[in-house]
Amino acid sequence: MPAESNLLKKYTEGFAAFEEKLNGQSETSFHKVRNEALNKLAELQFPTVKNEEWKYTNVSGLVKNDFEHPLNIETVDIDAALIEKLRIDDVDSDILVVVNGSFNKELSVLSDYPDGIIVDSLANQIKNNSELTEKYLSKLTKIENGFNALNTAYSTDGVFIYVPDNKVIEKPLQVIFINGSSENEVISLPRNLIIAGKNSQVSIIANYVGYGEKEYFTNTITEVYSGANSVVDLYKVQNENENAYHIDKTEVYQNRDSVFSHYNMSFGGKLVRNDINSTLDDENITTNYYGLYLGSNKQHIDNHTFVNHAKPNCESNELYKGILDDQSRGVFNGKIWVEKDAQKTNAYQSNKTILLSKEASIDTKPQLEIYADDVKCSHGATIGHLDDQAYFYIRSRGVSPEIAKSMLIRAFIDDVVEEVKIDNLKEQLNHMIFEHLHRVEI
Repeated sequence: MPAESNLLKKYTEGFAAFEEKLNGQSETSFHKVRNEALNKLAELQFPTVKNEEWKYTNVSGLVKNDFEHPLNIETVDIDAALIEKLRIDDVDSDILVVVNGSFNKELSVLSDYPDGIIVDSLANQIKNNSELTEKYLSKLTKIENGFNALNTAYSTDGVFIYVPDNKVIEKPLQVIFINGSSENEVISLPRNLIIAGKNSQVSIIANYVGYGEKEYFTNTITEVYSGANSVVDLYKVQNENENAYHIDKTEVYQNRDSVFSHYNMSFGGKLVRNDINSTLDDENITTNYYGLYLGSNKQHIDNHTFVNHAKPNCESNELYKGILDDQSRGVFNGKIWVEKDAQKTNAYQSNKTILLSKEASIDTKPQLEIYADDVKCSHGATIGHLDDQAYFYIRSRGVSPEIAKSMLIRAFIDDVVEEVKIDNLKEQLNHMIFEHLHRVEI
């Protein structure tokens, strides 16, 4: 890595000082995992455009900064009034608050859950429920680059959600991740663990928002275990400040007859990278990926997805759509891997992007690697502008230019937004889409 990687230098050399501030966490079993990740950080470093998986996403501007760890700065002052402002409106959900990677119990609003269900701070569960956390935490995620290693070595907290066999959490859980500071350029390192047992159900809304005017870096990892016949819906709404860097890795493991759906909505951020990976490790599994990315100004939004069909008789559906304006840039790399034993696989993948300006651009690479011979798999990608014929037809009916463009945008995104199961969330996403694109909402 080039010498200008201040981030690498700061965090490979500062681990001893970090350990002194851990307040007992260095005595937990997870601390061994931290030390192993620190060695990986020095070994792997941060990716460059010479790495195939990062060839279209240049992180040199990010790693030149030496963002401060939250333990080294004053706690950001967040109150209930701000939480009410930052939550997604009109969605009847329990609220979990995570500020710069640390769970805030006082600001969280949780129901009384049936026996066995745990919704808590990950740090608290590592300390008090070591048997469960040791079984699952960091067992799924591979450290593939310096960002993964940095999170594993320096994360101190996040969200822990455990739904045991035959239990259902009725309300969605809205996790508000507040990142940033008015005084410091900070790095936020939330680590999240979601475990859904057999025949369980849970819906989670991960709502990423920004705080303050300073640049900041959100580097997060989420691990999801979806047990037999479970239903897990994970909605990610990334609407951070335009001076934010955001790198996310989500790893999912699915068991027999489970249904996992991931909804990935990217609006904010200077540079955004999402890595979403699923392993379908038994029969009759369904995986759904729905994504929408909206770029304006000079935003860079990169989505990498990977679906591993390891066993037969499974289905995956993937639909990603992007709208890019001004000088924004998008990247989509979606890979479907079908192993030789995964007969009767049904896999579908589509990426479609609309460019609203001549300066906007997209690099898209759908991939299929199939080692079984009795499968139905398809992939495709399209890039274009708003349909001129449709636009002029709408205009000929007396519709204003701005309304006509909004109608075409709405038609383009509709099949992604309509997949959202929570009606009020669907409505709020529609507001966010047109607000972000500075278009008249319809």
